[in-house]
Amino acid sequence: MFSAEQSCWFVRKVICWRAVASIAWAVLLLPPITAVFVLLSRFSLLHPIQSVSECLSFLTSASAIFSFILLCGVIIMVGFLNLEYYTVIPTIACSKIALLGQLLHPRQFVNSLAHCIMGIIVAWCCAIAIGGRYETIAYPCTPGDGADSSLQMCLNEHHFILLLAGAFVGLSHSMLGVIYNMNYVPFLTVQQYKYLRFKGSLPSLVKCSATQALYSVRNYIVVYFFLGYIPKAWICKTLNLHLNSSVHPLDSIAGLLDLNLLYQLWVSAGFLLLTWHVTLLLFRIFVTEVYSFPVQSSFTEDAHQCLPKVITGKQPMILKFLALQDLALLSQHSPLRRSEVFSLSQPGGHPHNWNAISKECLSLLNDLTQRLIAYHDTVATNGRAKPLSTGSERKTSSETSSTEDLMSPRPMFLMKTPASVFARSFVGASQSPLTAPFTSPDPDSPFASPALRRLTAPADPCSPWFGSVQSPHIMRRLPKLWSTPTDSQVNGSPPASPSSVPSPKQEPSKPSLLAQFLQNRKEQVKHFLAKRVLIMYLFNKVRMCGM
Repeated sequence: MFSAEQSCWFVRKVICWRAVASIAWAVLLLPPITAVFVLLSRFSLLHPIQSVSECLSFLTSASAIFSFILLCGVIIMVGFLNLEYYTVIPTIACSKIALLGQLLHPRQFVNSLAHCIMGIIVAWCCAIAIGGRYETIAYPCTPGDGADSSLQMCLNEHHFILLLAGAFVGLSHSMLGVIYNMNYVPFLTVQQYKYLRFKGSLPSLVKCSATQALYSVRNYIVVYFFLGYIPKAWICKTLNLHLNSSVHPLDSIAGLLDLNLLYQLWVSAGFLLLTWHVTLLLFRIFVTEVYSFPVQSSFTEDAHQCLPKVITGKQPMILKFLALQDLALLSQHSPLRRSEVFSLSQPGGHPHNWNAISKECLSLLNDLTQRLIAYHDTVATNGRAKPLSTGSERKTSSETSSTEDLMSPRPMFLMKTPASVFARSFVGASQSPLTAPFTSPDPDSPFASPALRRLTAPADPCSPWFGSVQSPHIMRRLPKLWSTPTDSQVNGSPPASPSSVPSPKQEPSKPSLLAQFLQNRKEQVKHFLAKRVLIMYLFNKVRMCGM
């Protein structure tokens, strides 16, 4: 295995440059997106020609250029965060408390804080682009009571609510990124050119940004209606500003029913989310682009960059995933490189390249099989397996002995199993069309996993996947999947039905008084917490988490 310094060559020479390329394209796409936003925010149905001319004059002004520089800085920061937080293995929280722990993690806290700051910067640029009453945070005003005629600086709440909306949308975007694994970089099965992939994803990206902006504005309006006075009082105290009592406050029903305000909030939030989503999409497209690894090298110092070495590495995972992607394309479309995979070493005549690649692929299949077995065992122990049936035929002694071989602690590739993978019972049962292509493989094949052999064994009255529902008086806890009772392993006879043969009574060992006391207390605490709805809501597992 090559060292960590050698494994970082791919991050330095490939991933970082691909991230830089994606950021550069996001910056190049920023002017047309900004022009569309300015047109949408300033367009007037009553004066269309005048609004278009105002948009063109603004886009060439100094304030627009300064805002564009700030937006470029935000795009670069978003691209850096994408590079820092991306993953090729999604993280799924199995309970609400685990999800809460991910949201409150210090690393995620830094990410959320950065998105809040960037949201405020984008919102300020949007306020400059909209102009009018949204342009400045303060304006000169006279007191509403008329006691003093001197001018004072009052808070422009329209500008302030737009800045807070940017922070809120940035925070919600960061939190939704954790909930929906937006930092996950998927590898597509069907390869496409970068332009075609971006073009095909752009309409759905615009729709997603507009929809998410609409929901974010709705949530923000509710939060600002109840808690808007807190930041408003803080900013007035900090900047020594006053509130104009002659204007309706925006944290009231009359203030929030301003359709122009709601429209500007929605357009600004959509512009913010669209620029960030485009940056993320470009990052995914560039990072998952096909990379062709050399199969073998003539120089020893470049051996760690070859496909057999890269595919057996563990870190970084993006390197391993791209190597597997290159192997899949190599096996389909590159006869010349395939010949290099099967080439023999000189001297010696050993297929080192093929041995390394095939060993890693078989190891991945073995790991997947073991995880499936563990998953189904967990399902069986939780009582979710199908109940037993009393009206089915029993297995023969040869099948039971093969099950004993299956349960022995020998390595997987040495197990001998019956040749009935995904098959029905041998006793006159017809095959399902879903399992027909998988019947009767080679029993000695290393690709035939023990779990699949056990699933496709002939029908058995003790099988948890056979028959109809039994009476509750004769049902009992079943053995785990791919497991057999002890008596069938001892004498090789088929296991008896639980309704016909009673289990022998064994004298249980009596636990100590202290153990009984602790066990009773544990059960009392569990029953007490199980009756609390909030506790069960936080600790119950979600459906997608079984493994």
